Order: sequence, then structure tokens, then C-alpha cells
Amino acid sequence: MTSTNKAIILTFILLGGLILLFGLNSDIDVWIQNHFYNVQTHTWLIVKGERPWLDFILYDGIKKLLIIIYSLLLIFLIIAYKNKWIKQYRREIIILILSGIFVPMTIVGLKTVTNVPCPRDWQMYGGEYPHVGVLDRYPSDFCQKSKIRCWPAGHASFGFSLLALYFVFRTKKVQYTALVCALGVAWSMGLYKIFKGDHFLSHTIIAMVMGWLIILLIVRGVDKFIETRELSKAVA
Repeated sequence: MTSTNKAIILTFILLGGLILLFGLNSDIDVWIQNHFYNVQTHTWLIVKGERPWLDFILYDGIKKLLIIIYSLLLIFLIIAYKNKWIKQYRREIIILILSGIFVPMTIVGLKTVTNVPCPRDWQMYGGEYPHVGVLDRYPSDFCQKSKIRCWPAGHASFGFSLLALYFVFRTKKVQYTALVCALGVAWSMGLYKIFKGDHFLSHTIIAMVMGWLIILLIVRGVDKFIETRELSKAVA
């Protein structure tokens, strides 16, 4: 079994364990979230619209910047596909582009079907929704007008797609530096949403592990494709 396959299995088990842990017990999330909510003023640590510059940097700005970077990489790869330098780093560029596409797409897509409320939607924080987690059912007497989208953390998933940078570089020191930087960007995005009451901590942790699992699957798929293609050329 390859190291990538082992990592996929371990990450899948970890993801399942975290979903069970936080899905069956919301006390951890609530205890942490209470530190960011002012009961007297009924406001979160970061109030929506109060700091437009912060909203731009950690929400619209960073997300648009990442979309632009991934788009430029894709255009560059298509235009200069046969370039000698591109050939040397083609695998790494493809992994990064696919991660930039599939990590946010999968996690944001999952939000549309899980129907889990955000902290600000909970009744204990001034919202209209009961305390419902990903493994819970809504009370029979609760009338829900439309599906709600809050689990897992979709915004931070754009940042967690940068974890693919670990596979772009080829020396351990640079790989770990890239990993730390990617986590820094992603968690700044994630904490921003937590401080606003848009997500629980578990939503972001699960998005991180889920993103890593998707990236590992992409790496395995790309390597398998390259291996099969080289084998076909050798046979031919």
C-alpha cells in the first residue's frame, strides 16, 4: 500500500470520527462559541458591516484572489502545456488547479444538502432555529420554510484548497512551510466566520480534514493517470 493510500484511509477514519464526535455532542462547539457572543448586546465578536475593510480582506478579497490565481494557472497550463518548464512541473500544477476547483465545489455543494443552521440561527443566539447538528433531525413541530446552508464551512474551504501546495514543492522543509502558510490563510478565513457567528469551530475543522481528503484523492488520481499513461507509452 502506498503512503498516499494510507493517508487517504487514515484521513477518512479521522473525518468520520470528527463528524461523530461533534455530531453527537454539540457542547464543545457551544462552549467555544459562547466566548464570541455578547449576551447583553446580542452581538458577535465581529459585527457584520462594522469593519468593511476586514470583510473585504477576509471574505470577498481573499476568495476572489484565490479564484483569479487558480484561473490564471489553468489558462497558463492550457496555453503553455508543451513548454519544457511546464512539463517538469505539470503534475504539481494540475494537482493545485484541481484542488482549487474540487475542494470548494465539493464542500460548498455539500452545504446545500446537509440543512444545518449556523450559530447565529440558533434560538440561544437570537435566531429562529432549534439546536440542530448534522446528525440531528428537526423537531416535528418546527416549521422550516426553506433549507439552510451552514455545514461544513464553505468559505474556509477556498483557503483549505491551498493545502495542495504541500504536493507542489519537493523538499520537506519547503513543503511544511507551504503547509503552515496555507493553514494560516485558511484559518484566518475560518476564524473570521466563527467570530461572526456564521460557523461553529467544528464546521471549519471538518472542512479542513475534508479538504485534505479531497486533495489526497486528487493526488492519487493524478499519479495513477500519469503512471497508466507512461505504461501505455512504454508498451507502445
